[in-house]
Amino acid sequence: MRRSVFTRLLVVVVLIAVCSIAATAWLATQLTQASIAREQGRELASDNRIYATLLGYATTHRDWSEVDSWVGSLVSEHPGRRIVLVTKDGRTVADRGGDGGQLPAKAAAVVDPLEVDPVLVPGAPADRIDKRVLGPFRTPIDFRDREDPTGTLFCLRLVKKGEARLDCRERDLPFDTRADFTALLELEDLVNACLARRSLPAVDLDPDFTPAEKQSSGRPPPDEPAVAACVAASRKEQLTPYVAQPVLLYLTNPTGTPTAAISLSGNGWRVVGAAAAVLLVAVGIAAFAGARITRPLRALTAAATHMSQGGDIPPVPVRGQDEIAGLTRAFNTMAANRAQLEQARKAMVSDVAHELRTPLSNIRGWLEAAEDGVHDLDPALITLLLKEALVLQHVVDDLQDLAVAEAGSLRLTLDQVNVAAILEQVQAAHEARATQAGVTLAVTADRTLLVRADALRLRQILDNLVANAVRYVPSGGSVTVEGTQQDGACVITISDTGAGIAAEDLPHVFDRFWRADKSRSRSTGGSGLGLAIVRKLVEAHGGTVDVTSTTGIGTTFRVRLPELT
Repeated sequence: MRRSVFTRLLVVVVLIAVCSIAATAWLATQLTQASIAREQGRELASDNRIYATLLGYATTHRDWSEVDSWVGSLVSEHPGRRIVLVTKDGRTVADRGGDGGQLPAKAAAVVDPLEVDPVLVPGAPADRIDKRVLGPFRTPIDFRDREDPTGTLFCLRLVKKGEARLDCRERDLPFDTRADFTALLELEDLVNACLARRSLPAVDLDPDFTPAEKQSSGRPPPDEPAVAACVAASRKEQLTPYVAQPVLLYLTNPTGTPTAAISLSGNGWRVVGAAAAVLLVAVGIAAFAGARITRPLRALTAAATHMSQGGDIPPVPVRGQDEIAGLTRAFNTMAANRAQLEQARKAMVSDVAHELRTPLSNIRGWLEAAEDGVHDLDPALITLLLKEALVLQHVVDDLQDLAVAEAGSLRLTLDQVNVAAILEQVQAAHEARATQAGVTLAVTADRTLLVRADALRLRQILDNLVANAVRYVPSGGSVTVEGTQQDGACVITISDTGAGIAAEDLPHVFDRFWRADKSRSRSTGGSGLGLAIVRKLVEAHGGTVDVTSTTGIGTTFRVRLPELT
C-alpha cells in the first residue's frame, strides 16, 4: 500500500466517503432535533424581538413590577404565544398568553442586561454588559472621551487618595461629566479590591474602563487579562442595583407542545443501502481518477529512470493544466537544463585542457630541447619558460577566483571608496599600454561620487574591463571610462571604438572561456575567464553588469553598484 499511489488514493476516497456518510447522517439528525427544539422554545432564533424588548425593559428599570404591560404588548404582537418570566428562585413575574399548562422543561433564554446572550444579540460587548446600562454614569461609553484633557479626573484621584489637597474645580464641570468621574472612581475602588484579592497591584482607569497608559510612578505594568476580568466583575457589581434582576424566559408555540425528537428506528436498512450506493459510486470515481492521475506519474518515473542511466530522453508529453502537468513541465525543464549543463561541463573541460595544453607543450618542448643539447639553457630560454609558467599561473588564478565567487565564499572588505580616485589609478595602470597600442584612454568621474565596495576587487573589475577594451581597439581608437550617478546608483561605463561584438555573441560574453576570436589565439585575448570573473565580483557587491555593442562602432560595458548613502 505504501508503494502504490493508486491504492492510497482509493483508500483515502473510501475513508472520506464513509466519514461523509456518517457525518451527514449525524448532522441531519442533529439539525432535525435542533429544529424541533426551537419549536419547543429551546432556541430563540425566531424570538429575538421578544428577548430584545424584555432586555430593553431590564436596562431601564430596577425591578419587574411594571413589566406586565410590556408582556401584554408582546403577546398582542405575537398571537398564540405564551410568555412567562420566572425569577431564578421560582417566583413568577409575568405569565401572559397561551392556554396555560405546564412550562417547557428548559427556559428559552435568561433576560439579564449584565449577561447578554451573544447568540441572540450579535455584536454584544466582550463583557456581555448591555451598553444601555449606565447606572451611576451619565454618558454612554460610545460617546465618552477616552482621554481626560482637563486633568480633572487625575486631580480628583489624587485628592481621593490623600496625595494632594487641590481645588479640582468640580463646580466648573458639566453635571454629567462630574457624575461620570465620581462613578469611575467608585469603579476603580471595586476593581482594585478585586486585584488585591488576586495579589495584583492597583490600577488607574481611563473613562472607557481600560487601564490608564501612564500609571503612577513605581507601579509595575498591569496584568491586562486579570485587570479586564476584574473590571467586568466590578462593573456588574456596580450596575446590579440599577437594573432588574435576571429572570428566565419561557416561550411556548401556538400549536402547543411539538412532537418528540426524530427517530431513525425502522429506517436503518434504508440508511445502510443509501450509504452502500454512495460508497460504490465513490470507489468507482476514485478508481477512474486514480488511473488518470497515476498514468503521467508512471511516464515521469520511466523517464527519470532512463535519465539516471545516462540516456537522453525526449520531453514527456504534458496533458492538461493541473499540478501533475506542472510537474511534467518542470521535469522537462530540468531534463533540458541537465543536458545543457552536461554539455557546458564537457565544453569547460575541453576549454581548460586547451588553455593548459599550449603552455605545457611549450615548456615540455623547450625542456626536452635543452635536455637533448639542441638548445642551451640560457637566460633567453629561462625567460620563455617563465613566461609560459606565468600564463599557467594566470589561468589557475582565474579559475580559483571564479570557483570562490561561484561558491559564495568570496570575502569582501567593504569600505567607502571614491570612484574618481579608483578610475585615476586604473588610468595610470593602463596608460602606458594604451599609448603603446596607439589608443587614447580617457577617464572622467564626479569627485563626490562614493560607493561601498572592496577597493581591490573594484580595481580587478575595472582592470579586466579596461584591459579587454584596450586589447581589442585598433590603433587610433579610444577607450572612455566614466563614473556617474543614476537613479541612486553608481554607474561606471567603459566604452571603446573597437570592432564591436556580433549580436549573436552578446549573450555569451560573460561565459567562461568565451572569446570573440574563434581561433582562441592568445595574441587576441587572455584566458577567457576575465569577464566571467567580472560578473561574479559585481554580483558579490550587490550590483549588475551588462554590455551593448554595435559591430563596426564599438562596445560599452556598464557596471552598476549601489551608491553610498
